[in-house]
Amino acid sequence: MLDASGNIIYIGKAKNLKHRVSSYFVNNSNHTEKVRQMVSHVDTFEYIITNTELEALNLESNLIKAHQPFYNILLKDGKAHPYFRLQLKEDFPRLEITRKIKKDGAKYFGPYFGSIQIRDVAKVIEDTFCLRTCKHKLSVTKGLKRECLNYHIGRCLAPCTFRVTKAEYRKEVQKVIDFLNGDQSIAREVLTKKMYLASSMEQYEKAMEYRDHIKMLDYLNSKMITELTVDVDLDVFGFSTNGQLSCVSVLVVRNGKLLGANQFTVLDASIQEKDTIQNFITQYYHNNNIIPKEIVIKYEDDDNIIQNWLIEQAQHKVTVTTPQRGIKRQLLKLADENAKDYLERNIEKEKLYELKTMGAMTRLQQVLSLPKLPRRIEGFDISNIQGSHIVSSMVVFVNGEKASKMYRKFKIKTVEDLPNDFASMKETLSRRLQELKGNDISFSTPPDLILIDGGKGQLKYAYQVMQDLGYNFPMISLAKQDEEIYLPHQSEPIRLSKDDYALKLLQHVRDESHHFAITFHRSLRDKNMIHSELTDIPLIGKKKAKELLQYFQTIGAIKNATKEELAFVPSISTKLAENIFNYFHKTEQKK
Repeated sequence: MLDASGNIIYIGKAKNLKHRVSSYFVNNSNHTEKVRQMVSHVDTFEYIITNTELEALNLESNLIKAHQPFYNILLKDGKAHPYFRLQLKEDFPRLEITRKIKKDGAKYFGPYFGSIQIRDVAKVIEDTFCLRTCKHKLSVTKGLKRECLNYHIGRCLAPCTFRVTKAEYRKEVQKVIDFLNGDQSIAREVLTKKMYLASSMEQYEKAMEYRDHIKMLDYLNSKMITELTVDVDLDVFGFSTNGQLSCVSVLVVRNGKLLGANQFTVLDASIQEKDTIQNFITQYYHNNNIIPKEIVIKYEDDDNIIQNWLIEQAQHKVTVTTPQRGIKRQLLKLADENAKDYLERNIEKEKLYELKTMGAMTRLQQVLSLPKLPRRIEGFDISNIQGSHIVSSMVVFVNGEKASKMYRKFKIKTVEDLPNDFASMKETLSRRLQELKGNDISFSTPPDLILIDGGKGQLKYAYQVMQDLGYNFPMISLAKQDEEIYLPHQSEPIRLSKDDYALKLLQHVRDESHHFAITFHRSLRDKNMIHSELTDIPLIGKKKAKELLQYFQTIGAIKNATKEELAFVPSISTKLAENIFNYFHKTEQKK
């Protein structure tokens, strides 16, 4: 469904297209407010015929993900929940924490959220098992010349110097896998022994730390759902609506333990609740979430359409169930209660969200007399200090919210030595607009509105650059001092109330572009300063400087390191460690 400006505002699928489309317009007064709002904006339709319903479900899911229509499920690509990752293809795998799930053959455990903090679980594993934590690429034929401190304090088996065979190391890896799958016996035994040993040696702080680890194991155990078997993995989807807004609650059960519940407010304009849940499930698992072996929903999965889609996505067996009794039915009711409670507690918050997004865009279209709703706003800014490391930024807001994956940054190439914001903006806009027909997912999407940071002069110059390139997108500027909005060919600026959500949206875009540009500038400047300082040390080149920074993370840590600690870096010999130490301690030695 498209509005009068050609924007896609809703995407759906149907076996009977005529019946589905007409249902939106027949008895419209009986529909929810959200559906009525959407229908009032529909101007025309486009449709695609597929061979099967599964193909239609796939296409619908991909199109929603790509176009982000306002009246569909919008799951943000924000902060995802963390998982543990073990790449078993490596000879000596290490346990990592990640928020991105990839089809790379690795084994993932999680997600961890709510009251169960993944860092706490990681600390238990580090204190119990002896896997390596370093990021070096190791194999049965490639190692290092010396072990790190973890080996000497009994926290690593040191595969880096072949102190352990691949088979022996794999046994330790299997213990970690068993622990993450719910077997706490080894961890409890090891931690208890360490606690008593630390206490007998009067290391009471360490003993208390081990005691807290054991308490955490007890807490994890308390999450066990006794009616389920230990190896049960399932997600339970609950739903509640108040007519204007809807909420989906996802209960996550892993290895028979209830890890927690996630709530999502959804703006889907489907008439049937069943369609909303189906649409949500496809977007939820498109959004970097692991698909468990069982999905629990309240509606029958007609023709196994959702189940077949999930199997195709997961590449393993998935069962979609609708329980009528028992513990799974109780979990379904619990998910519904979570959704209802969340909706009641957050209704004002969600109304405010809509004012800041759809409301602000609608207001901008009116105030600026734009030809279409500014769903995609691009903000540009320049950052430099006395002409050094001149950079610029492009930030993107879609549907009134940050679209961080669309951000782009530029190193200015045509301006040297002296700062020239006009010339820098000319290069930035030229490079951005020349990529409109390219393959970059952000550059190839045209803007509905371009925002320039600055006043009348900056806007006039930027607008001329755009026209010289043959484009005529709506463009404005926002002056920092008085927060005045300037338009091309208009002498007087537009002044909005400081409480106007249209102005707040523009300020957000402007401030975000400034922050993104200055952060990029500082990173380039600091990187240059750090590398130049390290490479001033005798016998330290760019490669060794990079390895030092990767190992110690900050220049301060390198300065404070002892000679022995510096020598732990694989490429740093005892002689080089002495050179580095002496370089940073010249003043102390003179004293």
